[in-house]
Amino acid sequence: MMAYFDTYAAAYAPYKGGAWCYEDGCVYRGLALLHLATGEERWLAHLKRLVDAQVSPEGELAGYSVGEFNIDHVLSGRALIYLHGLTGEEKYAAAARLLARQLAGHPRTESGVYWHKKIYPRQIWLDGLYMGLPFQIEFARMTGDGTLVYDALFQLQIALSLTHEARTGLYAHGYDESRKQQWADPDTGRSPAHWARALGWLAMALVDIIELIGVERAAEAGIAGEAAALLKRIAAFRTGEAMWLQVIDRPDLAGNYAETSATAMLTYALIKAGRLRLVDGAAALGGESLLALAQRALQRSEDGIVRLGGICRVAGLGGYSGVYRDGTAGYYLTEPVVADDPKGVGPLMMAKAEATRPAVAVEEDGTARCAS
Repeated sequence: MMAYFDTYAAAYAPYKGGAWCYEDGCVYRGLALLHLATGEERWLAHLKRLVDAQVSPEGELAGYSVGEFNIDHVLSGRALIYLHGLTGEEKYAAAARLLARQLAGHPRTESGVYWHKKIYPRQIWLDGLYMGLPFQIEFARMTGDGTLVYDALFQLQIALSLTHEARTGLYAHGYDESRKQQWADPDTGRSPAHWARALGWLAMALVDIIELIGVERAAEAGIAGEAAALLKRIAAFRTGEAMWLQVIDRPDLAGNYAETSATAMLTYALIKAGRLRLVDGAAALGGESLLALAQRALQRSEDGIVRLGGICRVAGLGGYSGVYRDGTAGYYLTEPVVADDPKGVGPLMMAKAEATRPAVAVEEDGTARCAS
C-alpha cells in the first residue's frame, strides 16, 4: 500500500489544473499524516512539492478568490499550517491567513453556520463541516485566537442538531434553511437520503476536532458522545465484506455498491476513535476495513498499474452542470464510479497513517497525548 501511495504522489497532477481546491487537499492531508506517522521524508517531499506549486512567495494561492466563498477551498489550508509548523516559512502562514480571511467574511445561516458555498445560499452540507472547521481550530491554535475555537464548536453543534435524523440515527447530507430547494423536506429542511461519503466527511471532522481540542473538552461539549454514537451506528451498516455502501442504510436498493472513498473515511475515523479511546473495539473494526480496502479496492489493472477503484467521482445537491441533484437514494447511484480519485486515495492514505501511528496515552483530565 505504501508503494502505491508513493507512486501515486510522484505522478499526481493537480485536480483542477493547478487551482487551489479541496480534491488536492485530500492528498495533502494524507501525505501530511503519513509523514507524521512514519517520519519518512518522502511524504514531506511530495507534500511540499505539490503545495509549493500552488503558493506564491507572498502567500497567494493559485486560482483562489476569497470572494467566491467556497468552504471547500479551506480544507487544503491544513497543509499550510502543517508546513509552516515544520519549516517556519512565512508564505505558508500568509496563505493560511488568506483562507482565514475568507472564513471571517463567509456568509452564515441565521443559526450561525457557514453556508456551504456562496452559490448554495443558506445551506449546510456535512462535507463543509470537514472542509472548514478543523482548519479554523488549527488556525486558532497557530494564532492564539481562542474565540475561533468556540465559534467552530458552536457551528458544529448547531449543524449536528439541524442534520440529525432520529429515525436512522444518522445525519442528512444537507440542510436548507430556506426550504426552497426541491431536495429539502418542507418541515425539516433536510435532504432525503444518507450518502456514505457525506457521513465520512462528518466522521472525519468529528474525530479530528476531538483530537485538536482534547477528549475532555470534547466530552464536556457533547461532541465526544455524538461522535461515539455516530460511529457505533455506522458500524452497524458495514457490509459482510467490511465496507460501506454508497447509500449507507439501503442494502435493499438495487444497484447499491460498496463505495471506496466512504469506506476509507469511515475506516480512518474508526481507527482514530480507537486511538483516542472514544469507542471500544473501533480500531479493530477499522483495521478489518483497511484490510478489505487493500484486498478489494486496490487492484492491478490490465495495463499492470495498481489502481484504487470503486470511487464515486462526485455527488452533491441542487443544480450542477445542467443536472438537478435531488438527494434521493436513486440519485446517488447515477454518479460515475472511477479509479484513483483523490477523494478516495487521500482518505486511504489517512487511514493507513492512522493505523501506523502509536497508541496515545490519556491524561487524568481526559486529554489525549501521543505516547511516542
